[in-house]
Amino acid sequence: MDGVYKAGADGSWRMTLPELLGMAGRQGFGGTYGAGIDFQSALMRNLKANWVQMAMGVVLIPVVAKTATKLIRKPVILPANRMLKSVGLDVKV
Repeated sequence: MDGVYKAGADGSWRMTLPELLGMAGRQGFGGTYGAGIDFQSALMRNLKANWVQMAMGVVLIPVVAKTATKLIRKPVILPANRMLKSVGLDVKV
């Protein structure tokens, strides 16, 4: 590598944000992904390889965050908010 950033022209399956948004230079969407694979094929390959992690991120993370908030509300959050209010800070945890 010569240290020059060339979105979509590095010959790998890795996609960058400029490539996904169509700002990858003059070629817009696309580039060379592996053995001459086009953008759509590379995108589908990445989606098939990573769909489980994406689904878990979209579904499980909000459920876990909401459950954790409910579990720690009374023993941690409410006392912390009362303490902050008593010292003059009107912020909420």
